[in-house]
Amino acid sequence: MSVLIAALWGAAGAVSLVIGAWVAVHRRPPRHRVGLVMGFGSGALIAALAYELVPPGHEPSVWTFVALAGGALVFFFVDRAASKGSADRSIVVGALLDGIPESLVLGMGVAAGGHVSIAFLAAVFISNMPESLGATSGMLASGRTPRQAYRTWWALVAVSAASAAAGCGIVQLLPEADGRYAEAFAAGSVLAMLANSMMPEAYERGGKATGLLTVLGFAVAGALSALE
Repeated sequence: MSVLIAALWGAAGAVSLVIGAWVAVHRRPPRHRVGLVMGFGSGALIAALAYELVPPGHEPSVWTFVALAGGALVFFFVDRAASKGSADRSIVVGALLDGIPESLVLGMGVAAGGHVSIAFLAAVFISNMPESLGATSGMLASGRTPRQAYRTWWALVAVSAASAAAGCGIVQLLPEADGRYAEAFAAGSVLAMLANSMMPEAYERGGKATGLLTVLGFAVAGALSALE
């Protein structure tokens, strides 16, 4: 039963990918507005890195930073092979590579303590929507159909649900697992994606106000972490 609950939490965190795609398809927001929303999501992701994925409460470990670098390296090589210079594809790759370990961590939380970090779940949910909004807008502009875009994001929701279930199963089999290295791997892939794709794309679309929205996104997600 806990595996099923974990899968539902994983899907809940990722379903905002589909919501963002729906907004891009049906509302067709102006390019400038999409950039501002992407900036807000970038800030939320940075807060997730700072307060949830590389939390200061852990003792410093060389292996944590090895996992961090590993996440960045995997993103770099997978992105280079898959995206071929397309920012929207880079964002999809980033969503996949950070979504899997993030969902593993959610599932581990369900198995270890029977609960999910609401701040972490909110940060994931908030940041996913601008990712898919920006990437879907790029997909539509390049000639892909709404059905193709939805198929991409629903597939990521399914992968996230399966990853959360796997995280729960890992803790049941290995009770000492705490998800620390999975979190660090996710942080590395997220940070590389932000630097390569999401933040440059947000600034290009949204202009100078994007920096302000990035800070606001960080503040909202950081406040959720502080309130938990």
